[in-house]
Amino acid sequence: MASDPTDKVIVVTGGARGLGYEISDQFLQKGAKTLIILDILEDVGVNAVKTLNKKHGEGKAVFIKCDVIKDLEKVSEEIFQKYQVDVLVNNAGILNEASFRQTIEVNCIAVVEWGMKFWEYMRTDKGGRGGTIYNIASIYGYQYSPWAVYYKTSKYAVVGYTRSLGHPYNYDKSGVRVIAICPGFTDTAILTGNSWDWQKEDFEKVMQNDVIMQTPETIGKAAVDIFTFAETGTVWVKENNEPIRLAPLCET
Repeated sequence: MASDPTDKVIVVTGGARGLGYEISDQFLQKGAKTLIILDILEDVGVNAVKTLNKKHGEGKAVFIKCDVIKDLEKVSEEIFQKYQVDVLVNNAGILNEASFRQTIEVNCIAVVEWGMKFWEYMRTDKGGRGGTIYNIASIYGYQYSPWAVYYKTSKYAVVGYTRSLGHPYNYDKSGVRVIAICPGFTDTAILTGNSWDWQKEDFEKVMQNDVIMQTPETIGKAAVDIFTFAETGTVWVKENNEPIRLAPLCET
């Protein structure tokens, strides 16, 4: 089930910075036709697209301001009218242990709703030409520990969604591959707001003593590498600067 990024039109939610930006950059390096960045941060998104177009060629990257919770219908309609999309990268996410509802809305509900919108659009049995739904999950989508309870809950859902919608039964009917990557600890803005106040001191000790931090560039490259060979329904791990591996069903 190999897939070549060359000449693909790719949509990346939350693509203005961090992992989303690096994934976008890597797809363009691998020959993507058009990279559509969606993000709520307008100034950051406009600057990201300027940088990518300067690097890869004018018009290769496009920015659309988007709140993934509110703007699905409006933005997807705009995209489908202008482009033949091959890949959706569900990357937008937050880590906000102060709000369970917001965490679930962004990390889970939006991922499923955007995924299903593009899955229906791509389905070969409904006139589409197939494609890939690529979900950015987390090692916290299969590990368990006392930390980041809300975040873990949302990412467990993303892993389950990927494995279920991406089951070969659904792929055989639809022609749409569904895969995910679970990055380990990565040096991005999402690491703020990562614990409840009464956990903060102990969690900071874990971060200082037990965590091997990765760069966003490392994850971006790994994500695009995985895209080229991952079978539908599979979930992959990139953590501790180690080689890519399949995610286990559960891990302590």
